[in-house]
Parts: sequence; C-alpha cells; structure tokens
Amino acid sequence: MDSEENLPRPGDPIALLIKQDLDPLSVSELEERIALLEGEILRVKNHMQRAVNHRASADSLFKR
Repeated sequence: MDSEENLPRPGDPIALLIKQDLDPLSVSELEERIALLEGEILRVKNHMQRAVNHRASADSLFKR
C-alpha cells in the first residue's frame, strides 16, 4: 500500500482540519477542540466495532 493512500485527500474535512492554524485559538478553545475530536474518535471507534461485530455475525451465519 502506498503511504500517500493514508493521507487525507485535498478538500477532505480531515485535510482542512489538520491544516488549520491553531495559533489564534485560546487555551479554552483548544481544550474544546480536543474534547470534540475525542468525541469524534469515540464515535468512529464505536462504528468500527459495530462493523466488526456485523462481519463476525455474517461469517458465523454463513460458516466462513
């Protein structure tokens, strides 16, 4: 797998997020940003776990 495949695509919200200048943000704004990002990480992990569980259920059903 090419290492560039793991990078966000131009126009991708993640690409825009990581390019944002953090200098103008206050400490409280940075803390809020971290809390929001941690919440998003949890949401993605939960979605990923549901996908894994769904796949395991399907594999079990079809005896893969």
